[in-house]
Amino acid sequence: MESWMSATDEPNARAAAIAAHGSLRAAIDAEATPATATASLAELVVLGLLEQDVRTYIGVLGHGSTTVGEVLRIYEAAGVVRFAAVRHETEAAHAASALRIATGERAAVVTSIGPGSLHAFAGSLTSALNGVGVWHIYGDATTEAEGPNMQDLPGSVQSGWLRLTSMMGGSYSLHTPHAVTHALQQGAAVVDHPYRAGPFFLLLPLNTQPEMVPDFNLGRLPGGGGTRLGAAEPARISAAARLLSRAVRTVVKVGGGARALGPLLDRFLQAVDGVAVLSPNSVGALGPDNPRNMMVGGSKGSISGNFAMEHADTLVVLGARAVCQSDCSRTGYPNVREVVNINADPAAATHYANTTALVGDLERTLEGLCDEVDRLPGGADRSVSWLADCASARAEWDRYLKARTDPVLLKDSRWDQPVLSQAAALRIIEDWATRHGAFRWFDAGDVQATAFQVSRDDSPDASFTDGGASYMGFGASALLATALSSDAPYSLSVVGDGSFLMNPQALVDGVVHGARGAVVVLDNRRMGAISGLQQAQYGEAYGTYDDAVVDYVELASSIAGVEAASGAGGAEKLVAALDRVFEHGGVGLVHVPVYYGDDPQGSIEAFGRWNVGNWVEETQALRHRMSL
Repeated sequence: MESWMSATDEPNARAAAIAAHGSLRAAIDAEATPATATASLAELVVLGLLEQDVRTYIGVLGHGSTTVGEVLRIYEAAGVVRFAAVRHETEAAHAASALRIATGERAAVVTSIGPGSLHAFAGSLTSALNGVGVWHIYGDATTEAEGPNMQDLPGSVQSGWLRLTSMMGGSYSLHTPHAVTHALQQGAAVVDHPYRAGPFFLLLPLNTQPEMVPDFNLGRLPGGGGTRLGAAEPARISAAARLLSRAVRTVVKVGGGARALGPLLDRFLQAVDGVAVLSPNSVGALGPDNPRNMMVGGSKGSISGNFAMEHADTLVVLGARAVCQSDCSRTGYPNVREVVNINADPAAATHYANTTALVGDLERTLEGLCDEVDRLPGGADRSVSWLADCASARAEWDRYLKARTDPVLLKDSRWDQPVLSQAAALRIIEDWATRHGAFRWFDAGDVQATAFQVSRDDSPDASFTDGGASYMGFGASALLATALSSDAPYSLSVVGDGSFLMNPQALVDGVVHGARGAVVVLDNRRMGAISGLQQAQYGEAYGTYDDAVVDYVELASSIAGVEAASGAGGAEKLVAALDRVFEHGGVGLVHVPVYYGDDPQGSIEAFGRWNVGNWVEETQALRHRMSL
């Protein structure tokens, strides 16, 4: 059989032909490259992913990915793909997710076998729980069982990596090189799923990567792209319309799957005379000035969002998974008796009891439901003035937020100086980002929760919060998306001090690859969300803070190419620091000391229930009394 080393001329020629004609199929059609090829499994994988428009690879190469690395070297030299080498595999997984979120561009994470795979696998939680399609290519154990492989999973269980990765998403080990077409087809179905995409793990055994596949028909390589469903069954849409026509107090929970509905969402709210409550991942789905927008609701929630949830008699769920913090651990709707749930996933659509489940494409189903409601005569007597009651709660929330985001300086004992509250800093950052067209990333903790509480985004494309995984380190890593695509806007990764230190090397990689954005570190010198939770439940914070003093400006300034500035001292100083890093144009860091303490002005309260800690007994008792 022809060896990989003796066949390197063919990959070079093939790569050049693809570069000249734009795609593999175009090169074949132009007879610039043969329709059949004797190629390594590693090259067939890269060619197959090219057919699915995967041209960006991110990762850390090792002994378990040398052949893949050589193929990428050849194809990058020809200008067909790009490989971004980074300093941590979890960072690579986050960057690939962020690229897909910000631009829609597909990417593949590449690692070796062993710890590198485990790091990337951990980072894939963000794509799995937020419905983001990302390819993961890992080295796998050799297939001829010559003995334990270095860095392989322990034990003698066959297909250990396949078993592990299958818990997170789709997975395929290419034990047999000729199965590459099926593996790529399986992966496309997951990565490009139109409703609930996720990570797909393509496992390449160390000894099959360089194996040559003779006379392979390149036309067999599958393309990508998902297929949308139609609307739900007409009879069920009609039943849902009749139910909603007699409802008096309708609340519409807007999940991440409904964040881009635009005017259709407003049309539906008017048709059913309902109000919307947003999830963390759907902030911006309705503008803040829309009178039917009660803002976010859930365990953290808001005065108005949680009021609507608590007092509604009918619930409509649009593209949501009912995550515990979003529906108060299934206790968020104590007075709801009937539910209409629209989702392409039957399990999600039937989550609650007493549900009319509309399984189908959300947009198409909602259009049909609006038409059906409009055709019905009359409607319920809504003399209870549901909209007016909700508007009163919304006005109260707006007054509350105005006071809590006022940029006054609060004396903080740990900083020994007056500092902004986190809410005030976040409002200043949001206003600055709106003026400059900057995208904002959030990942975890008090920064994330406070950000979606105070947000006044009028577009779902203004920011993204990792509402699925709340993965510390995602925010800083997401900055790399701006280096991987010219379509990614200038970005601010707004994170806590703990989150930043999970992946600080993203600053280095950002400089290396040409990122355009800044990490904004809101530093309260603790894990503020957990400290606050501990104090609310047990009266004391424990194990969530220490006396370490870190000069983040000095740390970031030690990296050539990073512009670092302090945002301490109030609103004007923070804006000046943001202006400074923005004018730099490359990678920046702004450090903002923020308040933590007992002053009510210093935080945004939680307004809902959560089934954790010593709240469990009460929360579960309420849930057991409810019929949902």
